[in-house]
Amino acid sequence: MLSSGLTKAQTYQDIIALDVERTGSNFSLVENSAKKITDRKAYDNQPNFINDKQMAFSAADEKGNHDIIIYNFEADKFTNLTKTADLDEFSPRITDCGLYVSAVTVEEDGRQRLWLYPTNFGEPELLYDDIEPVGYYDWYNNIAAMFILAQPNSLVYPFGKDDVLNISQNIGRSIQKRPKSSTVTFVDKNDFKEIDGQKAYAIKGFDIEKRTLSDFGYTVPGVEDFIWLDKKRMLMGKGNEVFIRKAKDRYWEKAATVSLPGYQNISRMAYSKDLKKLAAVMDRVE
Repeated sequence: MLSSGLTKAQTYQDIIALDVERTGSNFSLVENSAKKITDRKAYDNQPNFINDKQMAFSAADEKGNHDIIIYNFEADKFTNLTKTADLDEFSPRITDCGLYVSAVTVEEDGRQRLWLYPTNFGEPELLYDDIEPVGYYDWYNNIAAMFILAQPNSLVYPFGKDDVLNISQNIGRSIQKRPKSSTVTFVDKNDFKEIDGQKAYAIKGFDIEKRTLSDFGYTVPGVEDFIWLDKKRMLMGKGNEVFIRKAKDRYWEKAATVSLPGYQNISRMAYSKDLKKLAAVMDRVE
């Protein structure tokens, strides 16, 4: 979605919340629990839970400006974390310290850098002033592993200002820290296999502490957005179906079908163990 010379998205998406049932190692979605968090012809995307009550996401206003919105599940209330006419903010995540929501900010001159927005609504701070253009990222040990837009795209991790490690090149947009580990995982587009005419890309991991690479199988064919449900299992969405797989297994299993009139094509997802909810981005069908 993000690229140098960013163009506004034309497809309308909404964020759908679904109740999750977990019994032991079993995972399922509660039937008929789908609830529209957003419901408008606009861009509402990139959800991430920031605590046990709230979710942050990127949303376009009526003029096409993208801001970070906080939704409170308990109060059923929306609050603007940012409201900037001259900037666009994407990809919100909570920082490791919990004091900031980070976001990729498209600045007035078109630069895309990582900024920190205090959860107490204080003044934002620029992070990594010389690392750009940032597309996507995730956190480990208060440092961001970042997808850098280039030809080809790359994944970098700045151990220090003069020690920016280039982990991999030609990667996908999904950068996900594996829970309870020092491993950042990503889609490696150099490694793929064809299944029924669609590409299944390799999911690789880089252990920040050991500086070693590992393999986590392949994506569901034709899609590349994945999340970790916990340390052992991953989720992906394709069409109206949610798939689950243990990291050590080869094959994805269908976990659920999301049936909601007027919606199709699950893409990005976020999971909250505390709220027992899955947030899924779906395309509106007019």
